Amino acid sequence: CLGAALALLLVLLPAGCPVRAQNDTEPIVLEGKCLVVCDSSPSADGAVTSSLGISVRSGSAKVAFSATRSTNHEPSEMSNRTMTIYFDQVLVNIGNHFDLASSIFVAPRKGIYSFSFHVVKVYNRQTIQVSLMQNGYPVISAFAGDQDVTREAASNGVLLLMEREDKVHLKLERGNLMGGWKYSTFSGFLVFPL
Repeated sequence: CLGAALALLLVLLPAGCPVRAQNDTEPIVLEGKCLVVCDSSPSADGAVTSSLGISVRSGSAKVAFSATRSTNHEPSEMSNRTMTIYFDQVLVNIGNHFDLASSIFVAPRKGIYSFSFHVVKVYNRQTIQVSLMQNGYPVISAFAGDQDVTREAASNGVLLLMEREDKVHLKLERGNLMGGWKYSTFSGFLVFPL
């Protein structure tokens, strides 16, 4: 069907009509108009691919999340040894790739992602350290250790190249986090797919 439509289009073009394509990734220009060919079968990563191998990103392939913690986070309440920081409220979860129960974000496709977090320590005379973990390895950390300040904040942000199914979460390396009034947050979004 697609081949027949292209053949019909070429037959209908007047002789001498300029058709220009610089390489495989640039559009075909027909007298100043752009021709986009696609079918209606989107792939799992949100792209629409035609039988000619043309890929068009779908506008519905948006990814973003933001989660908060409304209670204090004490290591003694952790039921495992991973020290994962669990969040209890999702403010935004476009695409549903942030799992609230595990507090882990799973990348739906390869791309560049932006992540940020903000945490507040509960007690003075303590230090907190939080790491953003990608596939079990620390990527960035934030630290708050002023012994004379009760509610000191630690924040950090990063751009990451992620593959499909890569996982990101926050790990409490030491200390206790304040959760009341949603002081502790974790957010991320897809900047652009690759």
